[in-house]
Amino acid sequence: MLAARHVVCALSGGVDSAVAALLLKRRGYQVTGVFMKNWDSLDEHGVCTADKDCEDAYRVCQILDIPFHQVSYVKEYWNDVFTDFLNEYEKGRTPNPDIICNKHIKFSCFFHYALDNLGADAVATGHYARTSLEDEEVFQQKHIKRPEGLFRNRFEIRNVVKLLQAADSFKDQTFFLSQVSQDALRRTIFPLGGLTKDFVKKIAAENRLHHVLQKKESMGICFVGKRNFEHFILQYLQPQPGKFISIEDNKVLGTHKGWFLYTLGQRAKISGLREPWFVVEKDGTKGDVFVAPRTDHPALYRDLLRTNRVHWIAEEPPSALVRDKMMECHFRFFHQMALVPCVLTLNQDGTVWLTAVRAVRALTPGQFAVFYKGDECLGSGKILRVGPSAYTLQKGQGKAGGAPEGSGSIPGDGPSLRPSL
Repeated sequence: MLAARHVVCALSGGVDSAVAALLLKRRGYQVTGVFMKNWDSLDEHGVCTADKDCEDAYRVCQILDIPFHQVSYVKEYWNDVFTDFLNEYEKGRTPNPDIICNKHIKFSCFFHYALDNLGADAVATGHYARTSLEDEEVFQQKHIKRPEGLFRNRFEIRNVVKLLQAADSFKDQTFFLSQVSQDALRRTIFPLGGLTKDFVKKIAAENRLHHVLQKKESMGICFVGKRNFEHFILQYLQPQPGKFISIEDNKVLGTHKGWFLYTLGQRAKISGLREPWFVVEKDGTKGDVFVAPRTDHPALYRDLLRTNRVHWIAEEPPSALVRDKMMECHFRFFHQMALVPCVLTLNQDGTVWLTAVRAVRALTPGQFAVFYKGDECLGSGKILRVGPSAYTLQKGQGKAGGAPEGSGSIPGDGPSLRPSL
């Protein structure tokens, strides 16, 4: 008789990963649960709930009668995720630590720990996502040293694994997995990929997992918790006082403690003003934050961005993009955002220009543009620069011309911004 396949499942202390472990055991696999501690709660005066989550994960393993392990990646998280988070804010960009955490911690540190230390045949998580491989194909994978660099997949004679959206489109989490390596995906199972959240809750309720079923879903950034974000970030970055300036008439409306504290599109709380104003631009050189009086102000809408070198999941880069230097697809830059049709233009260094078919509100440097073709997640690139809005182009490149130096906007006049085709 063949030995049972060994699957190591990441447990967060929540309902999704608990049900993922349960489903794996039902399939007859030898399952081990692992809880990752990524943030040192002792530094945060007990605000972070890591210890409680660890207890809940341990209880899941007791109920399912599977082994439990706890690993600490506090140092790795600080170096690879939190340091990047601070560096991005210092540059005036708005990072996405969840995507970076999946790339460096869950699908690198944890992945190698499961395979090398626990002898796993495959790993699993509670993410709502699917891949193009059946379970049995996952277990047949062998580690192959892959060539580095652009066009690397063109030298490999094997089928690649695709990352596919989950059946529950509202819960789909491929956005957060868009930087995960091909090697990790080839050895990963997503047991919840074909299920809805409601059905997952039903399974938990019927299998004595009430302690995780009753927990609120974790939202936002774990290391910030329920604290005031401005107070939190100013513990790590020096204040840089500046002015709030109206994009419409350059009138100074108030002051702030740091231009890096503000994200394009967010409401700017300006002392003394009752009506809401929204951040439309930032000038890192002077420290000014430009604001507009409506949440749908035309200065908030742009249709052009440039990424860093894109991480392509299955094929680097896609054949159509290499052949035609252009490719139609869809993108989003925050989770659960409606997909927007766009055209990608490939640059020689692996970066891309993205032109959206319609202007999108608050395109944000630092966030990831995640690309889709049908139900396949193709990969993602970090947004480094965004083009000016039609509003600021029409006003002319004045003082509030929509592209102050250091803001993440692309300076210059309108027509010349378009990538050469």
